[in-house]
Amino acid sequence: MAVDPIDEYISGYPLQTQAVLRRLRAIIREEAPEAAETISYRLPTFDLNGKHLVHFGGFTEHVGLYPTPSGTDAFSAEIARYKHGKGSVQFPLDEPLPEDLIRRIVRFRVGEVTGG
Repeated sequence: MAVDPIDEYISGYPLQTQAVLRRLRAIIREEAPEAAETISYRLPTFDLNGKHLVHFGGFTEHVGLYPTPSGTDAFSAEIARYKHGKGSVQFPLDEPLPEDLIRRIVRFRVGEVTGG
């Protein structure tokens, strides 16, 4: 039986980080059920209509969400409290995951990719 590459990626982190990464993955799946999961740029990635929708990843003190520059630009005021860059935002592991914000970012990206 083949090992899911995203499951394998997540399993390489401490248990607390794994739990946050699994929740982040579940949120993205819920908001983009038609998206395909893959690994791209060595990160778990969701693709839709042949385009990268979002990437996510685990790190020592945070999890990262990579919704492309348009995804961070559209939510610049809301992500201002987090460390962020062009196309990326870091959610600290010692804070609750901002699920509503993540859902809205993913929905925004789905709309961009699907033209809806």
